[in-house]
Amino acid sequence: MRKLLVLALVGLAAQLVDGALGMAYGLTSSTLLLFAGVAPAAASASVHLAEIGTTLAAGVSHWRFGNVDWRVVGRIALPGAVGAFAGATFLSSISTESAAPWMAAILFSLGAYLLVRFSRPLRANRAAGRLRSRFLAPLGLFAGFVDATGGGGWGPVATPALLVSGRMEPRKVIGSVDTSEFLVAGAASIGFLIGLGSEGFLLPTVAALLIGGLIAAPIAAWLVRIVPAQLLGAVIGGVIVLTNTRTLLRAGELGGPVPALAYTVLGAGWLVALVLATRAMRRTRRARATAETTLAAQSAGDAVTPAGEPVTHAGDPATPAGDPATSAVRPVAATAAAATAEEPRRLAAAVEG
Repeated sequence: MRKLLVLALVGLAAQLVDGALGMAYGLTSSTLLLFAGVAPAAASASVHLAEIGTTLAAGVSHWRFGNVDWRVVGRIALPGAVGAFAGATFLSSISTESAAPWMAAILFSLGAYLLVRFSRPLRANRAAGRLRSRFLAPLGLFAGFVDATGGGGWGPVATPALLVSGRMEPRKVIGSVDTSEFLVAGAASIGFLIGLGSEGFLLPTVAALLIGGLIAAPIAAWLVRIVPAQLLGAVIGGVIVLTNTRTLLRAGELGGPVPALAYTVLGAGWLVALVLATRAMRRTRRARATAETTLAAQSAGDAVTPAGEPVTHAGDPATPAGDPATSAVRPVAATAAAATAEEPRRLAAAVEG
């Protein structure tokens, strides 16, 4: 009973992280299950079976809030399902001794990626065109394979790639990736069922993870408004890196001063990432505050011409209706005001990315 309670807390913690970052449910759950001594294939299989329920709930919620681009979902989910099935089959075919360092290496890499990703602001290129299948299909295939073999990775691989492309709103990136993961988790579960059989799923573990995740879902919706995602991402990335370092050191049979040196270097890198994440978070908040202030001023009608004179509106009693000079100035003034109003919107969009 105590073990199931711990697993439920693992699912709850993983869902809190996923709700705040839009990624890392499987990454966090698999890392903690491996740390608790669960076999790699069983850990990934159980996590993916639990994700069928959590991703279904997340997908429905995103759909109701209009956060899903179904065109992107269709083009990334199917290749993702193929990659996840292949990854589950591969992980099921290798021994536990071989799978442990493989899975730890993937989780370590994804944790390091989270550290780098959240230690700096993400710049988006809003001028880019629409996402094409030649970009989405390989991305889905790779993310699905990594997700199944690493016990997680669909969100950490797919979400940043779509955000960096700058071709979707951040809320639609997270909503579309979360919705696509339902199909990916289902395909991975089928692959594990074929490769491991029904005994490969630890059903009490699945139930505990699922219950914990469902309980945490509404809390995560509140937490995302309180805890800065920038800082939380760096914290979780460091935890994942340090946790999987132990498995890698054991697999390499490295003893003596090597473990202490490795933990010291990684700990220092984690501290640097936290400092950079804090600085990036503060810069983002200042930029957002500036953008909101400028937008508020524009909405209050404070737009002025470059010369500092109030914008002349059509129908002004002091302006002759047929004055050629006014007719020439009015389009220029309107264009300047529109450009002035558009700039803070572009800044706000970049900050949200």
